[in-house]
Formats: sequence, C-alpha cells, structure tokens
Amino acid sequence: MITAGDFRKGITFEIDGEPYVILDFQHVKPGKGAAFVRTKYKNIITGATREEAFNPSEKFENARIDTKVMQYLYNDGELYYFMDKDSFEQIPLSYEQVEDAIKYLRENDEATIKFYKENAFQVEAPNFVNLKVVETEPGVKGDTATNVTKAATVETGAVVQVPIFINEGELIQIDTRSGEYLGRAKE
Repeated sequence: MITAGDFRKGITFEIDGEPYVILDFQHVKPGKGAAFVRTKYKNIITGATREEAFNPSEKFENARIDTKVMQYLYNDGELYYFMDKDSFEQIPLSYEQVEDAIKYLRENDEATIKFYKENAFQVEAPNFVNLKVVETEPGVKGDTATNVTKAATVETGAVVQVPIFINEGELIQIDTRSGEYLGRAKE
C-alpha cells in the first residue's frame, strides 16, 4: 500500500484495478483547511491523463510493472511476435501495442516490453539504433547550406529527417525517443 503523501514522479499505483503512473505532484498546505496532494497521473494501459487532488492519508495499492528484454522475431501481417530469450516463450502483440517501437526494430533486434499482471502493454525500442538508408534524394556536391534536411526512409520503413549529404546505403544512428538523426554510424 502507498499513501498519497508518499507520491513521487514515476511511482505506479492502482485506482479501481487500473494502473497509473505519477507524472507530476505537488504537496499543498493552504493557510486554511487541510493539506492535500495535487497530482497529475497517467493510465499506463490507455495513456489517458488526469489531474486530481488527494488527501495525503488516502491509501492505494501499488501497481507492479515488470519489464523484460525480448527479441523481435517477425510479423505475420496482423501480429508481431516477440520471444523471451531465456524461456524461448513467444508472445504475439497487436500493432497498437508495438506502434511506437516497431518502426525502429528489425527482425532479431531486442526490445524492452512492459507487463502489468502478465499482460504486455508497451514495447520500447532501444534508445539508439543504427539503420541503413534505403531511399532518399541524392546529395548534390557543393550544396552545403547549414541545417538543411531531407526525408530518408530507413530499412524498417521509418522516415527520418537527415542532412542533405546523406545518401542511400549509408548507415545512420537514430534516437528512437525523438526520431532524430544523430549522425553517421560505424558498421
């Protein structure tokens, strides 16, 4: 059990059997009346955010979130299959569950999967990935204006803005949290 007075950023808790994570909190002690905790929290499964004030002595169940590093195997057209490298157990996930991460994952790449009550709800790609550019406009010699970018499609299908000197076939490093080009990558 956790009380509202113990709330901190990143703490997970349950309300009516639903898991939430605290995004922001503020302990308020007004001159008149009782103290309270103003809280902004997000539903881990649906992503919906709410703001609410709680009495500091109010109690909540802890929400236990498990994470596993799993290997992305393949997509059969509808489902995306991931394998636990220790037990070799495979789990199928829908596009909605892998939507943000799959554009940076190739087959056999590893991803972090979060579980709540043994149900997967979120897939995270590694923070940095090296992917090959498969389609982009050719760079023009002498065209060196600063901060000019063009769209490039990488081998997983993601479209990333890259500097104009990047050509097809080059390996680039991408920050998957923002989708930004970081630089050329070494093989």
